[in-house]
Amino acid sequence: MSNLADNLVRTAQQRPEHPAIRLGDQVLTYRGLLHSAAGVAGWLGDHGVQPGDRVAVMMPNVPAFPVHLYGALLAGAVVVPMNPLLKTREVEYYLRDSGARVLFVAEGVGDEPAKAAAAVGVDLVEVGVLGREPGGGAGDELPSAQPRDPSDTAVILYTSGTTGQPKGAELTHANLATNAATTAATLTGIGPDDVQMGCLPLFHVFGLTCGLNAGVVAGACLTLLPRFDAAAALRTIAEHGVTVFLGVPTMYAAMLQAADGADVADVDVSGLRTCVSGGAALPVEVLKAFESTFGCAILEGYGLSETSPVACFNHPDRERKPGSIGTPVAGVELRLVAADGGPVPVGRVGEIAIRGENLMKGYWGKPDATAEAVPDGWLRTGDLARQDQDGYYYIVDRKKDLIIRGGYNVYPREVEEVLYEHPDVLEAAVIGIDHDDLGEEVAAAVALRPGTSTTPDELIIFVKERVAAYKYPRHLWLVDALPKGATGKILRREVAPPTCLLT
Repeated sequence: MSNLADNLVRTAQQRPEHPAIRLGDQVLTYRGLLHSAAGVAGWLGDHGVQPGDRVAVMMPNVPAFPVHLYGALLAGAVVVPMNPLLKTREVEYYLRDSGARVLFVAEGVGDEPAKAAAAVGVDLVEVGVLGREPGGGAGDELPSAQPRDPSDTAVILYTSGTTGQPKGAELTHANLATNAATTAATLTGIGPDDVQMGCLPLFHVFGLTCGLNAGVVAGACLTLLPRFDAAAALRTIAEHGVTVFLGVPTMYAAMLQAADGADVADVDVSGLRTCVSGGAALPVEVLKAFESTFGCAILEGYGLSETSPVACFNHPDRERKPGSIGTPVAGVELRLVAADGGPVPVGRVGEIAIRGENLMKGYWGKPDATAEAVPDGWLRTGDLARQDQDGYYYIVDRKKDLIIRGGYNVYPREVEEVLYEHPDVLEAAVIGIDHDDLGEEVAAAVALRPGTSTTPDELIIFVKERVAAYKYPRHLWLVDALPKGATGKILRREVAPPTCLLT
């Protein structure tokens, strides 16, 4: 296999009338998904898109997303998935940096992508929930995928550290195909009789690989929920016969809380056999309570955009250790390294380093950043962990200042840059503070220029208008000055929120 879309072609040949994607009462069979994707591929070819060109897809969890993802892949293009909550400035950066030729957006996304596309000079195409109608040849003959080398880039997923602009992780056809196959075969163990729940955003690597791509490999059905709501998720699990649920810790906590509600009291979710958690550490108490309530084991894992994403997992056929991210998956190696790159003894804390068939090709157009992140063939993740005597890994802390709010990554520097655009702001530091439901909430400490009187609420609104909804600070307070080191660098880790936010 060379093109990731070959998986779709093969499954459509084997199970053409089997449900592939479901949204409510709307169902796309594998034949329908392939032919609709072929319509997208044909459109791209007619508009001059060549193999290797970038095509951006900005949609929530609706059938149009897999239709356009696989359509671009069938054409040999590189897909740039984008969060539909992004604002104009963010969309514009992604389009410019990737050099995208086309931007597909879902109806109702709003004016932000249109403004960005116009500024960059990119063709914008608005599509309905189901995407394009099936392309030509929608009879018995099935379309084929444009041949690609396994090492060719299939998807560019934007991520970033706490400094600089977002970076596009280049994931190859081989990266994504092997990680999806590993997920389907050895982690979730899904097959054609399974129905997966697609609450995770497909523009995020967790949902893309473990939900969509793994489901296509296995010939399973993926039932979508465009916007997560715990009660709606429980009802969908019951109505659609969901057997595998993929989520982040906040989703499990929310479903636990919703289970006490009268509107879902009679919902039968006994068909659930496997749940997978990632994106952030799952509190052990939430895990125990969920398993007790729903009678379904949660398997916790770990990964990053740069690793396609799955690197470590509590395998279903091995001992499961609550609080642990498990052991490396097939084709992947993990080790802990000290600050000097040397080995770390068992039981001691070190930085997680990863290499294997899941490791990205590099950061798009950023060779220096790639060399820094992967200095010796091992990706330095920035995450600190320890390993026990049985080889299980436990996340201890994050080396980077990344904030994970409800499963979404928020990078402090990006929010700070917006705050600094306000004429009254002298200094700003964005940090994460603990939140019972979201894991972390975005907060900011700001020092104003002398003689100005902007209020915290005004600053929050200023940022809210310029970044995606999950990024702006819900808490912001004013300070006389921010803590600094000897060189004058602001020390985020020494920024302390007011006591009232901690109680």
